[in-house]
Amino acid sequence: MITVTRPCMQPSLEGSAANFTGSVRIDGQFQAPAPASVGGATVTFAPGARTAWHSHPLGQTLLVVAGVGFVQQWGQLVRTIRPGDLVWIPPNTKHWHGATTASIMAHIAIAEALEGKAVKWMEQVCPEEYGKAVVQIP
Repeated sequence: MITVTRPCMQPSLEGSAANFTGSVRIDGQFQAPAPASVGGATVTFAPGARTAWHSHPLGQTLLVVAGVGFVQQWGQLVRTIRPGDLVWIPPNTKHWHGATTASIMAHIAIAEALEGKAVKWMEQVCPEEYGKAVVQIP
């Protein structure tokens, strides 16, 4: 049977301080029923907000829908992302994403779970690391 979930059926969630820095709102969280393993949500970052470093066992897709943000793979340069950008993060790639200091950023995040786990959270992105991203805005 097809399921339709309306926005009013789920309250917004606040991003956990253990996994995010700054104000982050999570809306429309979904997890497909087994045997499917895909899940996701719309995530909105206030200016300066960001995820902690993390990875996904089967990768992650981000569809940027509003604002301007950053994404960075461990050891690589920061990339600026904007509405309409589609970002593919390969499996087990340590990375973070979030908003610039001057704009919100919202994306739809989609990932598949492997053995029931879709994300491995790591340490916070320190202010110095984030500061390097801010000066790189193209």
